[in-house]
Amino acid sequence: MPSADRVVHEQIPLRVRGVNLRVASVRREGVDAPVVFLHGFGTSKEDYLDVLQRHDFAGRSFLAYDAPGAGATECADLAAVDLPFLADALHEVLDHAGIGRFHAVGHLTGALTVLLLARRDPGRLLSFVNIKGVLAPEDCVLSREALRHRDPAAYVFALAERSRETPCYGGGLYAANLPSKVRRGAMPPLFRSMVELADHENLLQGFLSLPCPKMYLYGEQCAGLSYLPLLDANGVELAEIPHSGQLPMYSNPVAMWRQIAEFHARQLIPSARRW
Repeated sequence: MPSADRVVHEQIPLRVRGVNLRVASVRREGVDAPVVFLHGFGTSKEDYLDVLQRHDFAGRSFLAYDAPGAGATECADLAAVDLPFLADALHEVLDHAGIGRFHAVGHLTGALTVLLLARRDPGRLLSFVNIKGVLAPEDCVLSREALRHRDPAAYVFALAERSRETPCYGGGLYAANLPSKVRRGAMPPLFRSMVELADHENLLQGFLSLPCPKMYLYGEQCAGLSYLPLLDANGVELAEIPHSGQLPMYSNPVAMWRQIAEFHARQLIPSARRW
C-alpha cells in the first residue's frame, strides 16, 4: 500500500459491461473518508489537482480520474460510453480503490454520474458538491443541439471554437482543451443519454432526496437557472461563484475551493481508512 500523503498516478485496468478500460487516475491516502472528484464533459481530472495545494485538504485522502471517453483513460468501445456506463465505471473504480462511503465533488456530467450511482446506493454518499450538474432539460441545450447534426462531435468542436469570442468566463480555455480532453466517438451516446435522462427522469427530485448534505455550486453567469429557488427551499446549500460561469475551476478557482473546503469542514465525518 502507498504511504500516507504520497500521490499515486496509475492506469487502472477494468472491464465494464464487457468493455476493457484503462482508467487514468490520481489518488492519495489519508485518515478521513475520501473525496472523489469527477470532472465534466470536455475537462479532465487535472481540473481538481489544485487539491494538492490546498492547506484545507492537507492529509485528506482523495481520488480523481478521467472518465471513459475523456482525458488519458483508454476505452475499447467509445460507442458504449453513455451516462449509465459512466456510473457503472465509477462503481468499479470505487471498488478497485477499496472506497466505501465517500464525499463526492462532481462537475456537469460528473455530477450526473454521481447522481446515477446514488440511485442504487444513496447511503454511500457522505456529502455531495454538485458543480453546475445536469438536473433539468434546461441544462442540455448544447447536447440537444449537437444531436440534431449529422456529426455531433464536429458541431461541438466548432461551437467551442466560436466560444473563444463569447463573453462566457473560461470559454477560451475550454475551447483550447476540448480536442485533447474528449474522444469524438463518445459524444453521440453521451449526449443522447444525457438528454433522455434530463427529459424523462426526475433528476432534480433525485438530487433533493439524497440523504446527505448537499451543495449546488455555480458561477454567477448561471444564476438564472430556474430551479435554484427550489434547491434553496429544500435545504440544498447554494454557492454562487463570482466572475465565473459553468467553469469556476478555470475562472475563479480560489473562490470555488474556498466554498468546497468550508462545506467539507462543516460536514466532515472522520472514518476509518478505505484504501
